[in-house]
Amino acid sequence: MLNRIWTAFFFVAAAAALWQWLLLGNAGVWQDIVGSTFEMAKTAFEVALGLTGVMTLWLGIMRIGEQGGAVELLARAFRPLLRRLFPGVPAGHPAEGAMVMNMAANMLGLDNAATPLGLKAMRELQTLNPSDDTASNDQILFLVINTSAVTVVPVTIFTYRAQLGAADPTDIFLPILIATFCSTMTGLLVTSAVQKLRLWQPVVLAYLAGLTALVGGLVVACARLPREVMEQQSALLANLLIFGLVIAFFALGVRRRLNLYEAFIDGAKDGFKTAVTIIPYLVAMLVAIGVLRASGALDLFLDGVRSAVAGLGLDTRWVDGLPTALMKPLSGSGARGMLIETMATHGADSFAGRLASVVQGSTETTFYVLAVYFGAVRIKHARHALACGLSADLAGVVAAILVCYLFFA
Repeated sequence: MLNRIWTAFFFVAAAAALWQWLLLGNAGVWQDIVGSTFEMAKTAFEVALGLTGVMTLWLGIMRIGEQGGAVELLARAFRPLLRRLFPGVPAGHPAEGAMVMNMAANMLGLDNAATPLGLKAMRELQTLNPSDDTASNDQILFLVINTSAVTVVPVTIFTYRAQLGAADPTDIFLPILIATFCSTMTGLLVTSAVQKLRLWQPVVLAYLAGLTALVGGLVVACARLPREVMEQQSALLANLLIFGLVIAFFALGVRRRLNLYEAFIDGAKDGFKTAVTIIPYLVAMLVAIGVLRASGALDLFLDGVRSAVAGLGLDTRWVDGLPTALMKPLSGSGARGMLIETMATHGADSFAGRLASVVQGSTETTFYVLAVYFGAVRIKHARHALACGLSADLAGVVAAILVCYLFFA
């Protein structure tokens, strides 16, 4: 998938450049394209280099939380809900523990821990599946929740925003929380409707109603404030929550008599490796996106969408964040490249830059996750998994647009 997308970018750019040169007489387009390859390669390296310190810091802190028991704490909190959402999984089955731990790790943004746990959960669910090559209801629901799971600490997005000059990198914390909640709820409700899963159980209703009331209360409280006051209050709340989480991680580590310094260093090493590892991927994607924009193809597409939206009498500022939204279900690397390119072009604190950040944090690479998780257990027939996953992605994008207008318009 990623190979096809990356290759298509160059061929589309070449076609757009030929159109500009032969039909519009714009010979300078070739200089723009070649210049963009050098410029975006330089930008990719500078971004990756600047990520090193912040990634090292946050992955070190997240390792303290992981070893301190934050994942287990979240797992215990949500285990009663998951037992009722997955009636086909017997109590005490290994799949139950792996699913709970995977979702808890996803909530904390611990991708390095979440993916192995998710694959283990899928393998354990396959032992309960009567079919060798067709996804069961439990596997589909687990995958949809996994792809749309609420992320409490979107560390990577904070990191990119900090590197690209955002005045307050965490000001998108509450918008991401709200948008990703909408994505998760939509995925759960759509999948439950297809599978005729009973959600009208007291425990399920208590969890869903409580979470909905909390997120809805945040929206209502923010909507009633004057815009400047809302921005100040949301920034204050976001930073308090994030720093409070860091202190909670430290407290859990102290309770377990964890060597906080060594745990931090252990995680920080992964942060350095991660920042260095992504350089080739960033260069590849940013160069392709830069060529696409320099050729005029990307702007031509966005102008067409913008004209259609304006024709309906709607505001068009959200259109500049659309490339990230379109790319995210297909490719994580591609969406990351689109996010960085959007912030580099329009500014990290622009409406488009913030919207792209919220979209990045509220949707998932659905096609990739389906391929990896179902491929791990040789599932060939995904049934309604893709449609349900994409419905969650669509809800996340729509919610991201609306919440960004609420917070930043």
